[in-house]
Amino acid sequence: MLIGYARVSTKDQDLSLQLDALTAAKCERIFSDHGVSGAILTKPGLTQALDFARAGDTLVVWRLDRLSRNFFDLQQRVEALATAKLGFISLKENIDTTTPYGRLFFHIMGALAEFERHATHERTIAGMAAARAKGKRIGRPPSIDAEAWAAIKDLLSAGAAVPALAKVRGVTRQAIYNRLALELSSDTYQLFKAELAAGADRDAMIERMGLFRPALRYREDRERRVAARLAA
Repeated sequence: MLIGYARVSTKDQDLSLQLDALTAAKCERIFSDHGVSGAILTKPGLTQALDFARAGDTLVVWRLDRLSRNFFDLQQRVEALATAKLGFISLKENIDTTTPYGRLFFHIMGALAEFERHATHERTIAGMAAARAKGKRIGRPPSIDAEAWAAIKDLLSAGAAVPALAKVRGVTRQAIYNRLALELSSDTYQLFKAELAAGADRDAMIERMGLFRPALRYREDRERRVAARLAA
């Protein structure tokens, strides 16, 4: 079954063009979101469409940006559809993942997007290193200084909860989460995951890489939450 999904970002926009195109494409059921920005992760109409869909069905959109506003998120959503044994068609770009060409397109675009992310990351790191070499400070001053963070790290290692620590230390929970994120870079985390996938012992890897366990738990919990939102 072909299941259509249409979306416009503001209440004063019209869904008619998308609905007509989906109807012409012979979609048997059409779901929509009216006045829902593409930046919002949870889209009620899309959730209804995915709840209605069954293995072997295909989700159809008028244009790629109706499903997502950036390719990384789009790729993850299409991969989630494939895992659920659902196809995906975008009418405007003539993409159909139920065909070998459509699947190849997403693999190629995914590789290009990954390359661009790494290139951007490397340029950013190089620029920051050059700025530091000139004595410039990067980013805003931390709301938790080094001495306070050392004390908080000890308490986190002892099992203290972030909300309680934030209240006691007089800082926001987000400030602590931000410092936790800085304790474990994305590259190091990806390397850690790759080693685990290859069969490495978790505790041995943590010790060998000198990882701060609360920071690792924060990264893993955040990744699970993102995956759950994408699957919703």
